[in-house]
Amino acid sequence: MRKLPVIREFFAEYMHYNRRVGQFGEELAQKYLERKGHRIIDANVKTSYKEIDIIARRGRMLVFVEVKTRTSGRMGLAEENIGRRKINNLKKAMNHYLRDHPHDENLVQLDFVAIDIDKEDKKARIKHYQDIY
Repeated sequence: MRKLPVIREFFAEYMHYNRRVGQFGEELAQKYLERKGHRIIDANVKTSYKEIDIIARRGRMLVFVEVKTRTSGRMGLAEENIGRRKINNLKKAMNHYLRDHPHDENLVQLDFVAIDIDKEDKKARIKHYQDIY
């Protein structure tokens, strides 16, 4: 039983590291999107279904963006980590947001930004998937 605090500390550090990686990836995604002509409206918006990582405008289009960041291939590439269930939860979160912030639903889309970071080369590979549903 003495090892339990050590395990807790390990997981606390691991979760803190993952949170930092995620925040770093979201910052990279915001800069990338701004370079591509998006105006960031909000970030880390919590709804009862999920957190929306980034909300942006590109012209009249309102763009909801999910960001996944990976620093190793152990858990797969970033783009391999979004599935049907995640997309359904994101759609619910978008609808919840749109109830409070009305917008023409024909001018709304969900994008996915996958970021894989090579820690050795200190480079990030960013893939932007537009209108994923």
